[in-house]
Amino acid sequence: MPTHVEAHKHGALRHLPQMKRDLLRRIRTVRGHIEGIETMIEHEEYCIEILKQIAAVQASLSQIAQILTKGHMQTCLTEAIQSGRGAEKIDELMEVFKYLKNF
Repeated sequence: MPTHVEAHKHGALRHLPQMKRDLLRRIRTVRGHIEGIETMIEHEEYCIEILKQIAAVQASLSQIAQILTKGHMQTCLTEAIQSGRGAEKIDELMEVFKYLKNF
């Protein structure tokens, strides 16, 4: 029987390759924006422009979280409900929402 850690080793993305590609593209874009913010700070650019870039990164991360949540619900949560483990997975998802305050 798999341990708790092993049971969580693979998630929704193994079932959703197109979503995985989209998320990787989005996270790479965020990485580029973060590097841009770093450069803006190094060059002492106008604070408002830096804040605008930070807001754009936050919005992008929120979109990533939403896409990932949808994939989780479509696969992991659905499978858990069908197998009688839905309450456990719903509790798990609600716990994560506590940390995703701007979601």
